[in-house]
Amino acid sequence: MTNYSIQTISENYKMTAFGVTLEDYNDWAGNAAKTAAKKAEITENGKLAELLALADGQEYQLNYVLGGKAWRGFGVKGEFDLEGTIVLNFLAGDYIVVPGTGADQDRLADEITGKVFGGLLEQITDYKYVGPGNSTFVKAADNGEFYGEIWLRAKKVDG
Repeated sequence: MTNYSIQTISENYKMTAFGVTLEDYNDWAGNAAKTAAKKAEITENGKLAELLALADGQEYQLNYVLGGKAWRGFGVKGEFDLEGTIVLNFLAGDYIVVPGTGADQDRLADEITGKVFGGLLEQITDYKYVGPGNSTFVKAADNGEFYGEIWLRAKKVDG
């Protein structure tokens, strides 16, 4: 089993992000293409760099449920007013935290997310993911590789 920990966030917090609504959650290839196109757009037009400069510089990949639809984006911790962004609420409580490492910075967030939703959550029996969203960050590690974590709000299962 992959390592995970439970971390407690004591206060609600906000994240500001650019993103896309995913019409068909099961269209993996289409959703990946749509997400990649949004990332390329906000990278090329400088909007992501502008948002990162307003915050602490740490980029997050976000998955959220908005209006009953899946939403995926890229953003920062904190509430900022920048055209084209939305502000997402992340709630206080317990979070399942799953770490990962890899050589490819651009793929690591997707790899960690895939591992979690590809079976790891089913192996965690003492906590249940409750959303409404999750966030993943990746940063350079000391050994030349990259380190990342996904944070998923969860509730302890009675039992």
